[in-house]
Parts: sequence; structure tokens; C-alpha cells
Amino acid sequence: MTTTLRTAAELQARTRAGRRAVVMTMGALHEGHATLVRTARAIAGPDGEVVVTVFVNPLQFGQGEDLDRYPRTLDADVKIAEQSGADVVFAPAVDEVYPGGEPQVRISAGPMGERLEGGSRPGHFDGMLTVVAKLLHLTRPDVALFGQKDAQQLALIRRMVRDLNFGVEIVGVPTVREEDGLALSSRNRYLSPKERRTALALSQALFAGSDRHAAQEALRARAREVPATRARAEALSAIGESRAAADAHAVAKAVPGAAAAVRAAARLVLDEAARLDPPLELDYLALVDPSDFTEIADHEDEYIGEAVLAVAARVGTTRLIDNIPLTFGAAS
Repeated sequence: MTTTLRTAAELQARTRAGRRAVVMTMGALHEGHATLVRTARAIAGPDGEVVVTVFVNPLQFGQGEDLDRYPRTLDADVKIAEQSGADVVFAPAVDEVYPGGEPQVRISAGPMGERLEGGSRPGHFDGMLTVVAKLLHLTRPDVALFGQKDAQQLALIRRMVRDLNFGVEIVGVPTVREEDGLALSSRNRYLSPKERRTALALSQALFAGSDRHAAQEALRARAREVPATRARAEALSAIGESRAAADAHAVAKAVPGAAAAVRAAARLVLDEAARLDPPLELDYLALVDPSDFTEIADHEDEYIGEAVLAVAARVGTTRLIDNIPLTFGAAS
């Protein structure tokens, strides 16, 4: 039986035997949240405790955003949390989290929080980090879990925990998708059937970029295996093997990174979606270094390491985000 608590004092009075794992949400729980809770249950183990926080944080909503429209479904949330293995739902009121009103001292996300989502939603990440810091203090977990769908949020939380010496482990959980590929989000419920069809372009663009990346990495792997590719292509041409020669030339010309090709493949899908009815209105498409969310330049042919291909767009009145992780230059 899951217990619902409203105050930090009630939560802190609970006897703790094993590890406490926390999943922070703004409610309107869906299968993506349930996956986080199940993962938390596995990490905490049978002797540990899983706490799900439900708190719609006003500091994360800018002017004109959907604070009042944001769904509040606590009874349904408690049911999903219980079915997924939570021991406690911590659902504090605003004055429990922010006694005395909005805090005068807040966490600053810094330059990393001004990029991409931060550029589109000024102050959003300052509000997000402030409430995460508050909830970490109020819940006192050993481990906290966040979805990789909000990749920039996850990166900033990891940076805050490291830079400010929070004694908590941060675990990222892969994005959960619906059968058609759309990333699960509480905002999906706002989409009409026609808008949903257009919205599928977000995940389709990411998959196109991922496919282009995989093809480029395969060429790079072959280039490492056959270093004399150009000479091989010339020899094949001489004996009339035109298709094999063309393939060898492609291998020879494969460039490490190929950020431009990945972006181009994704953008082609998004450009087509912009002509649909209703159209997709692109906010950004970015290929970034996940450590600081700086752009990987198109001309950076020697980039090796992790990357995130991220997209944000609006369909009708609903703004959606999605991303996919990529690895450039895997070891041979």
C-alpha cells in the first residue's frame, strides 16, 4: 500500500532500512514515469524505499506557459505509483516547498542553462534546478532517477550535483515511446488526431538522423579496415567493377563525425512536416555535446565521443521535445 504524505516532516519521520530512491514528477503520470518508478524499485531493492514526488513547480513556467493548464491528477498518479512499486507519494503544497513565497535565493543554471530549451524558455532551468535542489533536501535520497527524454534537464542536474557536492547518485533512464514512436509526455494529451500525426515527425527526424549516423559510422569502420581504399577504388574501376568502385570511393571519403550529414537527414523530415496540415513549427534542431550542450560544429570532422541529437517544435498550441543519444567514432 502506497502512503501519500504532504509534509517533509512526515517523510523524514519514516524509518529507513535500505536505500531511498526518489523519482521527481510534476504529476500526470504515464508509462514513462512508471518505468522510472520500476527502475527505482529495482535499484532500492526489497529493503529500500521508493518515493515519488508530485509537485507542479511554478518556478519552471514562464509568462504565457501552461501552469494553470497543466493537469493535476493526484488520485490517478498515486494509483500508477503504487502499481509500479512506490512506497510513498510525496505531494507537498506550494507553501511546503516555498515557505514564505517564491525564494529570493535560487540555483542558477549558468551558460549551460541558456542554450536550447533555456533560450526558448528563459529562467526555466533556474526554476527547475531550484526545485530539484529543494526536493533533494526534503526527501534526502541515496539515488534520484530522471528520464533521458529531458536530456538537457538531466545534464544540468548532474552538473549541479557534481559542482555543488550533493551526496546523491543521479541515474538517467532511457526515453519510453508509444508504439508509433512518439516520446511519452503528459502534453501528448493536448494533441488532436491530426496534430499527433504531424508530431510524429519529431521522432521520425531523430530516427533518420540516427540511421544516417549509423551508415556513416559503418563507412568509417570499413575505412579503418581497408586503409588503401582509394587505390582499391581505382583498381576496381580499371577492371570495370563500377558499383564496387563507387562503394570503395564512398568508404575512402567517409569523414569522422559527419555532424552535417546527421543534421541534414533529420532536417529533411522536419522540413516536410512543416508543409503538413497542421504544420510543424520547428523551434530548434541541435546536435550537442551532452556534457555542456554546446553545438558540435558541422565542420568538426574529428569529433569523437557522445552526442545528443535534440529537437523541439510546436504543433498547434502544444510544444514538444525529443532527443536521441549518438556515439561518434567508436573504437575499432
